[in-house]
Amino acid sequence: QLGMMLAGYALGCLAVGHYLVRFRTGQDTRRFGSGSAGSANVSRVLGAPGYALTLLGDAAKGALAVWTAWYFGLGSTGMMLVTLAVVAGHIWPVQLGFRGGKGLATTLGAVLVFDYRIALVAVVAALILLALLRQPVPSGLLGVATGPGVAVLVGHEPVIVVGMGVLAVVLFFAHRSNIRQIFREARQQAGESH
Repeated sequence: QLGMMLAGYALGCLAVGHYLVRFRTGQDTRRFGSGSAGSANVSRVLGAPGYALTLLGDAAKGALAVWTAWYFGLGSTGMMLVTLAVVAGHIWPVQLGFRGGKGLATTLGAVLVFDYRIALVAVVAALILLALLRQPVPSGLLGVATGPGVAVLVGHEPVIVVGMGVLAVVLFFAHRSNIRQIFREARQQAGESH
């Protein structure tokens, strides 16, 4: 189980967007925009094609890590631990000084393989919120926050519910700068309206 977690972390460290930008332009994507190696920041350098490739690559490595854990016979607890490991590798890749992406796409890919019902509810919730809020980051994060509740509803054991909660907390932490920016903009708008 520990070996699979380490393998999951190592797979998560393969920062698709970072290496795509490095290969195409010789630049470090973390020097632009939000300073992240994720798909949204890659789009600032490579446009929509770079965004799509990074999104798919990040989701695929999450899915592959959890599928491999399942293939080698790990139970749901082991698969949950591998999910956390691959997301941690994406957010804090050792070879990039622990500065990677924000983890939403990798989480989606991992949870899709772990239990597609949890991923489906998260995506639907995020899309509804996106239509209402017009803000992709909070919509995605609030979608992920449905994970523990859905895990309870579909009958997962408490350790999985806790794992989904930890996953949501990790993603909120990774997006803390985005969250601060959203609150800052909201305060500015509120001030302007008075």
